[in-house]
Amino acid sequence: MTLVPAVNDIEQLKGHPALAQLLAWKPGSITAARFDRGEMTITMERSSLREACVMLREDTNCVFSFLSDVTCVDRYPSEPRFEVIYHLLSMLKKERVRLKVLLKSGDPVVESLTPIWPAANYFEREVFDLFGIRFSGHPYLRRLLMPEDWEGHPLRKDYPVEGYR
Repeated sequence: MTLVPAVNDIEQLKGHPALAQLLAWKPGSITAARFDRGEMTITMERSSLREACVMLREDTNCVFSFLSDVTCVDRYPSEPRFEVIYHLLSMLKKERVRLKVLLKSGDPVVESLTPIWPAANYFEREVFDLFGIRFSGHPYLRRLLMPEDWEGHPLRKDYPVEGYR
């Protein structure tokens, strides 16, 4: 199997339906794009995330009707520290896209996508519980995996290996 180098140039990737729609809608909201091993990753401003998701779900060229996962990466000690990643699937087009939002450690807040995809509820609660990312507008943001009185967020890179004592 021959590996093709990743493409990181937005100009070369403008033909991808999801990226084309987002660039036509609000080009300033896209900060980076990467096509690697058949997968598209679009990094965008957090202020445009919810509107972009609505557009990608409802647009007939994309129809990303399924949110398959929400996850997070802690890049400590780098800034922006957190990457919140959304995996979208278009069952009609048989295509996937990954949306990524970068958050600084001092303000790890992003809008909740539960009004768009109700399945985001538990994904967002898990990311909140393990990384401490807050989702504004979430209907019931509380711990999901750890006990309510647990101190800290165990998947953060600065969390002590043996926990707080």
